[in-house]
Amino acid sequence: MAADKQNEAKVAAFDENKENSPDGGLGLEILQIIKDSQQQHGLRHGDYQRYRGYCSRRLRRLRKTLGFKMGNRHKFTGKKVTVEMLSDNRYLLLVLMEAERAWSYAMQLKQEANTEPRKRFHLLARLRKAAKHGERLEKLCESPCVDAKTKLEAQAYTAYLTGMVEFELQEWKPAMEAFNKCKTIYEKLASAFTEELAVLYHQRVEEISPNIRYCAYNIGDQNAINDLMQMRLTGGGGGMMAEKLEALITQTRAKQAATMSEVEWRGRTVPVKIDKARIFLLGLADNEAAIAQAANEETKEHLYETLLAECRDTIQAVREELKTEAKQRERGSDADSGKVSNLQFLHSYLTYIKLCTVVKRNESMAHTLQAKLKEPQTDENKRGPRPQDLIRLYDIILQSLAELSTLQGLEEDCTFQKEVALKTLVYKAYRCFFIAQSYVLVKKWSEALVLYERVLKYAKEVQSKAKSLNNSLKDLPDVQELIAEVNAEKYSLQAAAILGESTLFQLFYFLLCDRLETFRLDPALVGKQPNLVQFPPDFQPIPCKPLFFDLALNHVAFPPLDDKVEQKGKGGLTGYIKGIFGFGS
Repeated sequence: MAADKQNEAKVAAFDENKENSPDGGLGLEILQIIKDSQQQHGLRHGDYQRYRGYCSRRLRRLRKTLGFKMGNRHKFTGKKVTVEMLSDNRYLLLVLMEAERAWSYAMQLKQEANTEPRKRFHLLARLRKAAKHGERLEKLCESPCVDAKTKLEAQAYTAYLTGMVEFELQEWKPAMEAFNKCKTIYEKLASAFTEELAVLYHQRVEEISPNIRYCAYNIGDQNAINDLMQMRLTGGGGGMMAEKLEALITQTRAKQAATMSEVEWRGRTVPVKIDKARIFLLGLADNEAAIAQAANEETKEHLYETLLAECRDTIQAVREELKTEAKQRERGSDADSGKVSNLQFLHSYLTYIKLCTVVKRNESMAHTLQAKLKEPQTDENKRGPRPQDLIRLYDIILQSLAELSTLQGLEEDCTFQKEVALKTLVYKAYRCFFIAQSYVLVKKWSEALVLYERVLKYAKEVQSKAKSLNNSLKDLPDVQELIAEVNAEKYSLQAAAILGESTLFQLFYFLLCDRLETFRLDPALVGKQPNLVQFPPDFQPIPCKPLFFDLALNHVAFPPLDDKVEQKGKGGLTGYIKGIFGFGS
């Protein structure tokens, strides 16, 4: 908390001194200020409550600095910033922070409204309040003492807040007009400045573009759905637009699903009567195309997770129908228990899609990790990818392939079983290869060589079986590249195993304590594990402490001491009586 307040003080001092226009008028970098504040105070992690608290604290500091107090501790007296007060740009900043505080509160309520719907009314009230503060800022900026750039930024900011209000009210046409006005102003500002300054304006335009296309679609522009899908591929439409975009896509597919009645797979046509299954299967091709066209790995991973979540929900819906069908079969007497029903075959098809998607997702992640594994590691303190990470991914792939071979209705499909077996061999070879790589890292040459031989065995088996199944190798990794890489690794490992650590590795990694008189550049000395001394040190022979044994003691005869020992006399009756009466003591 103390660090946050120190950062706030620095940002406030910087912002309050930098917004003076070079032409002598008041200037305020509105978009720059709000973006910096949002990124530094919670919005990087979606924490609107933290940002709202920051806006309140900054407002209090500004009012105290400007002497713009709202009454005293006993009575509140409302005051508004007027044009006559504009002797300092901090008065404009005051109104801007009021708008940001109301907007952040509205976004906080939007997050909470998912579980508490009645908070939506409060949300709309705060958004209207933010738009009202934006209009006040725009009117203040119409003063002649404010420069032209600040006026344009104030108009764009007000249009953005107005568009947000109309968007939440589902007034699509006014919202679209407001967003278009905001977009036009920011595009003009971006074209008037250098590329470095224009980056921020272009980012703002990209943020509001999904809102514009969503409004256009709701107005009646059917072509806008294609633009929204393209924005989804490039990672646009985040934040408040993400849920609306997913709901829109589902709604569009639901309209098209009415015409879909059956699906064909593995030579069998299966009727599809469940609406959820229809919607999922109808959008399957679009989802796969979206994954293939994804702009980056992060977007691809998100699309894979979305597809898997939809597939799990669809499988659950089919499973519920299967339970109902099983009960009906128990009641019927003429049920054919030996044949796989259409609903069960549909369940197998959906499970096949899910498992294949898991395989593709993990294979994509494996390719990314392999590329990072080959890159040189610049930061030694940062943990980079290791072969063990890839082993885990290939374990999941092999587990999914094992489940594929047990799908109901495909036990007697020899072609399918051969394809699964061939894929299993390919991924076993890659898994074995990275296990060998992990042994290389710990310098276990013999184990690594044996595993490399196993990789070659798997690869040759794949090549021999692939002649009859050429179509099955289209989406699989190339085993020929794996064979070439294994052969190269084998030769270097054989040399290392023959030479051993004593000649190959200690040739370059002598201990520093053994060569103090000789200067040689050794990169290992500045690494994470410099070879300075051997620890623990080797054992060395040392002289033992002597032990003395007194062997003569057993043969010594001591002189008699009877005459030296005092003899006690034997007392009679007199002594006994003296002892009773105490005379002898």
